[in-house]
Amino acid sequence: MEDIINSVGKFLDPVKIITQLGLEKGCNVADFGCGPGYFTFPFAQAVGEDGKVYSFDILPQILETVTSKAKFSGIVNIIARRANLENAGGTKLEDGSIDWVILKDILFQNQKKEEILKEAYRILKPEGRVLVIEWNSAELSIGPSSELRISESRLKEMLLAEKFSIEKSIEAGSFHYAFIAKK
Repeated sequence: MEDIINSVGKFLDPVKIITQLGLEKGCNVADFGCGPGYFTFPFAQAVGEDGKVYSFDILPQILETVTSKAKFSGIVNIIARRANLENAGGTKLEDGSIDWVILKDILFQNQKKEEILKEAYRILKPEGRVLVIEWNSAELSIGPSSELRISESRLKEMLLAEKFSIEKSIEAGSFHYAFIAKK
């Protein structure tokens, strides 16, 4: 069975990614474009009850899913909020209030990528970090079309233009690339 999985490729594993981050209990995290919470829930567990995970999405029904799942699971440190992340101040969080921002598969699907990066920078504490995960450039039958994908080098240039520094690459499976950028 493992040979079959290895021949197909490995998909994102949030827990394995989190173990590469050095994430501390009590951190405040913002999950931009959280979807159904694929990263929200593992991060909520990792930061513990003293930390918070703000889950942002534009779709109310997605946020209802996250809220319901958190309530059903007894997880109290997830705060789901609707936000247009392409607007300045879209999260409505205070400047310098967040330790980590998660940008997982969000930039390829938005027009105003720089605005999203500016919002991440604004809400991060000094020395705060961004976990960036996007589809790699390999032509595959899964994921967005190649013209929507952002190359890793281009995305790093965009982050540097917004005053981030690139810290290190992260192992993210066969279909994505990932790295950490620091404010």
